[in-house]
Amino acid sequence: MKTTIKSMLVMALILSFAACSGNKGGDPAQISLGMVSIDVNDSGNARTIQGATERAKELGWEVTVIDGHGNADEANSAIQNLATRGTKVIIDLVFPVTSLGMGLRAAQQAGAVVGTWGGGMDEAGIVATTNGSGGLFAEPIVAQMIQDMGGKGSILALTYHTGQVAREREQVLDRALEAYPNIKVTKNEVRIPGYTQDGMDFARAWLAAHPAGSEPLAIWGSWDDPALGAISAMKQMDRPDVKVYGQNGNVDAVIAVESGWMTATAWEAAEEEGKVLVDTLKAALEAGKSWTPKAMEVPPVVVNNETVADFIKQYPWAAGR
Repeated sequence: MKTTIKSMLVMALILSFAACSGNKGGDPAQISLGMVSIDVNDSGNARTIQGATERAKELGWEVTVIDGHGNADEANSAIQNLATRGTKVIIDLVFPVTSLGMGLRAAQQAGAVVGTWGGGMDEAGIVATTNGSGGLFAEPIVAQMIQDMGGKGSILALTYHTGQVAREREQVLDRALEAYPNIKVTKNEVRIPGYTQDGMDFARAWLAAHPAGSEPLAIWGSWDDPALGAISAMKQMDRPDVKVYGQNGNVDAVIAVESGWMTATAWEAAEEEGKVLVDTLKAALEAGKSWTPKAMEVPPVVVNNETVADFIKQYPWAAGR
């Protein structure tokens, strides 16, 4: 099963900046890995960090994880500090590389190898990465939502512009809705930290203004957790009439699909992605200047009411079983 997942996944990646001398021979015992996460409590980030940490420990690497608390300034400082301490491998999780200029320059000057999970590609060519968890994941979810709504009605979109993944997913939503003028969208920006509470609060106000039976209604989260917060408000207000869509496929989201409160989510094998990311970073570190940056997509698995039972049978741990 792991082999099957690996064959699907090709991870975010990497560029080696330094000469081979900067790697000190690439001795695994000397290698340290630093990961800077937009939110270590987010399920997708946590699962990727878990997989990357497991693989790094198997390689004998030292691992440091830093929570950026959704703040690009914190992320830049963290990357700069890691580079100053001689960290050989640095991973950015979700912060857009366009907001990490100071950190990336520091890493480049220190001869570090940098990878990103969902952070985008920088114009300077310091990092080559794949956003497999971005727009690619939004496409089937947005398409199903529009179909389920019959091309009309109202959507509450829970957005987050600090994260590259969320930005790309919102762009997919916007492009798709251009062809459906009879769908009205209300956008509310959630925060990190605080996205679950924000999702609940925004949904409560939106639901009050959109009574049951008035029109097709849907709530779309740029990832699962804000949408799960919205579901909490729906339960409190007894509003099972609203369809809810998320992305990432964390345990709570899969369970919510199974119970009928969430309509669909797009699942990714984040732990395996973290392992593949570390493996590729290791290859980049060993290759030095000869490394060719890699950028490839990661396909999602759509989990909805038609597929959830079979999905849980195949991946029981994805539902906490």
